Amino acid sequence: MSTSPLYAVIDLGSNSFHMLITRLVADSVQTVDKIKRKVRLASGLDEQNILSNEAMLRGLECLNFFAERLQDIPPENVRVVATATLRLAENSDDFLSKAEQVLGHKVALLSGNQEAEIIYLGVAHTSSSEDRRLVIDIGGASTELIAGNAFEAIQVNSINMGCVTFNDRYFTDGALTKANFIQTKAAAKLLLSPLVSDYTSIGWQSVLSGSGTVQALAEILRANHQPAIISLKFLYSLEQQLLKCETIVDIDIKGLSLERQPVFASGLAILISIFESFSLNELQLSSGALREGLLYEMLPNMRQMTIRQRTVNSIAERFHVDKNHASKVSNQAQAIFDSFANHWPLVKDNSFKLLLTSCALHEVGLLLEFKHQQEHGAYIIKNADLAGFDQVDKQLVAALVRLQKSTIETDLLKEQSVTNYPYAVYLLVIFRLALIMCQRRTDDVLPEFDSAIKGGKITISLPKNWLKTHPLIIDELTQENEYLAALNLSLELNAVEPIDSE
Repeated sequence: MSTSPLYAVIDLGSNSFHMLITRLVADSVQTVDKIKRKVRLASGLDEQNILSNEAMLRGLECLNFFAERLQDIPPENVRVVATATLRLAENSDDFLSKAEQVLGHKVALLSGNQEAEIIYLGVAHTSSSEDRRLVIDIGGASTELIAGNAFEAIQVNSINMGCVTFNDRYFTDGALTKANFIQTKAAAKLLLSPLVSDYTSIGWQSVLSGSGTVQALAEILRANHQPAIISLKFLYSLEQQLLKCETIVDIDIKGLSLERQPVFASGLAILISIFESFSLNELQLSSGALREGLLYEMLPNMRQMTIRQRTVNSIAERFHVDKNHASKVSNQAQAIFDSFANHWPLVKDNSFKLLLTSCALHEVGLLLEFKHQQEHGAYIIKNADLAGFDQVDKQLVAALVRLQKSTIETDLLKEQSVTNYPYAVYLLVIFRLALIMCQRRTDDVLPEFDSAIKGGKITISLPKNWLKTHPLIIDELTQENEYLAALNLSLELNAVEPIDSE
């Protein structure tokens, strides 16, 4: 059996050079390798924007490593781009010609707006956010701002400010002082101020970023067991922590990598300026940016399905999930959700979508074995590369899959951070009941039912004739009452005469 061809994208960034190698598996992207080298090209620019020989040599040495891997990839499946520093460098042609000789491939020098548009596409292809979005990308030498809808970038700007260049300009002494932060933010706001009205007039439903600065912030939040939602309050608290560290070399923040430490303060100051300038409330980490934009636009038919649906379909195919049964479970969960919404404060938000994802993937662990399928399924979901789902999303889905039947470990619901514990309980109850109701996999039509919930007592009314032909399901629902006690809930069945359709 032949494998699909490999695809490679190389990004010659201002701070790092990246190579992403992927292939298509079941219509979904599988990452084969990621190679990243800190080249810090931007730090090699002098006041006349001449790129130093030392910086060029660092870059070419890195590309020599990349060239080895490119030998295995069809030339038509390779994209190589250069960004801000090489736009600024007066002698960029010297470097680019040598880079092309080393790689054996053409290097496209992107304009600022081209880079911004591709970054936006990377977010659009890999995000499950609302279609109207503001995308922010803080690079080493430039920051891109893009407002768009679906796959269309409406307003794009590339600004000559980045975490490397601003670090070299405003934190030259390596000191983390209030004055340095004030100066950095003032410079950033001066560049941002002419753009504010154009962007705010377009508006957005969500704000996303996949830049290194934002990735570092998300890692800090995860290290402190908080959801990866970045707020201005959180940014201010980090600024205060940095001031207490006094110098860049003495930064000690839980979750911040040593690799990101040198340019973290400047990146943070730029992001605070963006939040304040555009009156942002919060920002989410995206799983795509420039490289993903280049990759997905190279791949066939990538705009025809949402990233989450493509991911779910791919996982279901790879783990031989019974899609027909999963669809019935999903439909039953929606029916129960709608019925229970008359009694519980249920909303069809992201957590509802994750409930349906759990229905679609609840049997992924069966491929390994039946006995421990719940544990296997949760492990697969928690550790698989699921495009369109961040770590927090996967945490809830894994918890639901792990608790789909039998004993309920409430700690798993308390540890997830997509929603609060009481709401997670609602989702789990709906999920477990849907699975029990669909236990006879050959049922083509599931019964209509009524529900009533008073306090912690759930009453489900089902047709007598249906209950007579499903004694095992009655037994499972009766046993479920014992399991739900762990959630301070109870379940009661009520048999009713079917409504005469005549």
